[in-house]
Amino acid sequence: MNSDSDFIKTVFGLKLKQQRQKKNWSLQDLALKTGLSKSYLNEIENGKKYPKHDKIIQLSEALSCTFDDLVSTKLDKSLAPFNEILQSDFFKEIPLELFGINKNNLISIISDAPKKVTAFINALIEISQNYNLGKERFYFAVMRSFQELYDNYFPEIEGKVLLFAEENQLEISKNLQSDMLENILTEKFNYKIQSEDFEQYETLDKLRSLFIPEKRLLLLNRKLEQDQKTFILAKEIGFSVLELKNRPNTYSWLDFGSFEEILNNFYASYFAGALLISKKETIEKTSEFFLQNDWKSGNFESLIENFTHSPETFYYRLTNILSSELGIKDLFYLCLVKKQDSDKIQILKELHLNHQQAPHANATNEHYCRRWIAVKNLHHLKENETLTDAQISHYKDQGFSYLVISTSQKNPFSDGSNRSYCLGILLNSQTIKKINFIKSPTLKTINVGVTCESCSIADCEVRQAPPIRLEKEHFNSSMKNSIERARKDILQL
Repeated sequence: MNSDSDFIKTVFGLKLKQQRQKKNWSLQDLALKTGLSKSYLNEIENGKKYPKHDKIIQLSEALSCTFDDLVSTKLDKSLAPFNEILQSDFFKEIPLELFGINKNNLISIISDAPKKVTAFINALIEISQNYNLGKERFYFAVMRSFQELYDNYFPEIEGKVLLFAEENQLEISKNLQSDMLENILTEKFNYKIQSEDFEQYETLDKLRSLFIPEKRLLLLNRKLEQDQKTFILAKEIGFSVLELKNRPNTYSWLDFGSFEEILNNFYASYFAGALLISKKETIEKTSEFFLQNDWKSGNFESLIENFTHSPETFYYRLTNILSSELGIKDLFYLCLVKKQDSDKIQILKELHLNHQQAPHANATNEHYCRRWIAVKNLHHLKENETLTDAQISHYKDQGFSYLVISTSQKNPFSDGSNRSYCLGILLNSQTIKKINFIKSPTLKTINVGVTCESCSIADCEVRQAPPIRLEKEHFNSSMKNSIERARKDILQL
């Protein structure tokens, strides 16, 4: 909670509501018994007001409970887990208003059915422990849900980018140079910027940048490529223009102190993407690309080259624009990584718009399907090569298909590991009309699964593990059918 006072008021409201419900009284009943107004009692129960001493006596006498029963901050067993949430920073660190949730309404829901809701909370805690879901993973899951709720498009930031570009006479294009952004940071926002040899600090060499707020000093890794440097400078401008004070000081991310840091980091990154890749031009050129009759990987690489040398930045920018401007709402974005001298594939970043079932990260160490175009690219990638390809991925077990476009390249900041960026667009009547090359003979349709452990594709040539999860589901289903047949046979005797 935000303060001890908020906690005390909330607990008092919960206790008052519990005592009232024990007598099966409505708020109106309690108002008649005490002479207090219904609206005033409602505000008490919702944690907005704390009654004076004489009012508490009136309430305890009417409810046949003691003064201490109401004022004690100790909750009974049915609300014990909720007590931990109230005393933690949950309501402070997760801004529920982002999701249209009123804190007091949430508290009211919990207090209406405390045993059932508390059991649900306990189940979530147990699941998080079993799957090693720490605070970091939980907060990033909340962040993704927030992005998905708004189709990953934030017009207010888009507007501030346009205003900033106009005020500083900047053209939002590939020609936006890092030295122009560096001058803005130093002259307008009082930054000091230095390129450093991070290798002298051992593992610090894995970072792209380090911000030292006490001196407003931004240290940039000398290994940075030009586009990487430009993105970092644009992101720093985003922190300043959007006035985001609570922020991470390293890029890439190392640690965080609150959910607000994660949220602000996202806002600044969004600002950078919008400043470097023009929304208007992206809409025009992507629409033209979709109107082509044949799929050619070189054409998609040329599309990226119109805007940036960073496929990652372009792929992610498309997730902002396809849904909001081109009406393609069912899509996913993934960033997969394969470390050097390892066959293990990990999903590093993911985003699913419109909540369609699509490949997603899992915490069970299952094997992602090697029929995915992004995974195939990672295995076929040669030294210093950028590889782009596409396929129609048909999820046989779920019964739907995606157009999946993927670009893979070596990541210079992670010991030679390779990364694949991919965009998946659900094929339905709308998207088929908007993308002409869907029927291109150069675009293959491949049956895919999510993980080997859950996939029913028989005789898969690249299977890495038996379908144990699927086999268990089939066994359970067969067992249920056998039980039902046995029950019917016995009843007929």
